[in-house]
Amino acid sequence: MNQVVAINAESEETTDKREDVRQGLEAQGIEFLLAQFVDIHGSPKVKQVPVAYFDDIVDEGAGFAGGAVWGMGQGPESHDLMARADLDTFCQLPWKPNVALATCNIYVDNEPWPYCPRTNLIRMMRRFGERGYLLNGGFEPEHFLVEKGPAGDIQPWDPQGIDVQAKPCYDFKGMCQSMDYLQDITRYGNQMGFEIYQSDHEDANGQYEINYGWTDALGSSDRLVRFRMMAGQTARKYGATATFLAKPFDDKTGSGAHFHFHVADFQSRENLFPIGTDSQGLAALGLSETALYYIGGLLKHIRALTAVSSPSINCYRRIQSGEFVYSSTSGYTWTPAFASYGDNNRTQLYRCPDNRRVEDRSPSAMVNPYLFMAAHIAAGMDGIENRIDPGDPILGENVWNLSYDQRRERGMVLLPQNQLEAIEALEADAVVKEGLGPIADEYIRLKKNEWGEFMKQVTPWEVDRYLTLL
Repeated sequence: MNQVVAINAESEETTDKREDVRQGLEAQGIEFLLAQFVDIHGSPKVKQVPVAYFDDIVDEGAGFAGGAVWGMGQGPESHDLMARADLDTFCQLPWKPNVALATCNIYVDNEPWPYCPRTNLIRMMRRFGERGYLLNGGFEPEHFLVEKGPAGDIQPWDPQGIDVQAKPCYDFKGMCQSMDYLQDITRYGNQMGFEIYQSDHEDANGQYEINYGWTDALGSSDRLVRFRMMAGQTARKYGATATFLAKPFDDKTGSGAHFHFHVADFQSRENLFPIGTDSQGLAALGLSETALYYIGGLLKHIRALTAVSSPSINCYRRIQSGEFVYSSTSGYTWTPAFASYGDNNRTQLYRCPDNRRVEDRSPSAMVNPYLFMAAHIAAGMDGIENRIDPGDPILGENVWNLSYDQRRERGMVLLPQNQLEAIEALEADAVVKEGLGPIADEYIRLKKNEWGEFMKQVTPWEVDRYLTLL
């Protein structure tokens, strides 16, 4: 594993930025700061700090007991995690305007901590940059608004009782009911720099999607974490719970975090995906060799990548194969279960809407974006360095309707159908594991434990099906 180098090295430029941030906080009337990082699951952890101690969280960091946080490589005897604020990330919270959020990198004993998901992503971005590349993109976070019943059951948030259509996607009435929520999200998000340009009622009752601007892998990861924080707080205003559970309802479409991306030149920032007049590539899609090899790396490592893009047991309810893709009340689950790439076709795992970008349809709404991006870069970089051929694209065909034999003949790999299968694929994949650094072994251990806990449970479905079978 490459050594993690210091992130917050002081310079004249950093000093100027520090003073700009300080003045901005004062001008906004900020009284408190939230020093924030994520655990191995992508769950945000914070400490509240009076703004008078701004320098402390930039220089030393806010202290956390690492053994109290999932997957940080620490026990009760370990030295404190110190969350040091990234000066580029200070942002006023529009719903709590006397508070600013600062995304942090973790240090222990004054050294960058390799179990920090954000720190590990920075390591992988540096490796990619040393080879002349930059990963840019943006997520499309789907989520449900739900209400809990007296018995603890959940149902879609539907205060007017109108969100009941079998195909509710883009429905005007459903949109009107949720318009205030979505406008708050858009307003807040854009005040936080998200560049939100669209929102809609999605394919399931009570489900919504937001589209916002692109940035580099680190900024995109920060945005997804902040979006989930923002959605959770905004939903409370309307008596709802915002959930990013991948499949909260048996008969409805699950929630993804589709990732649109391209690889750019590190120095010029030029998009390297479109085919050039002086280069080889795939004319049918207009993609360059760089794009094709990057996709080839993703396809080669897709089973291990799935362990990261679909991190929980529930995520695999979303990516089942066969007739399951037609099991939603809307008609489709919209989630590919086989690894393919091709044209502007949502039955593909890697969809090419145009030659400037590719959509990765695999990530669950529950994805830890920092781990996902690090694994993505590792797989794509392997593809570029080793010129991995992705095979022929699928053009104009419904992948869901192909038989198993047809898919196999075309080299399509079935995605893992449960968490254990995915984790075992990750355990066997040295490239993706190296992309996660020491987090990989911690991740595998925790997920195997989670699977073991799950397998101890006897579900009502099993009792109903088998109690009197014999």
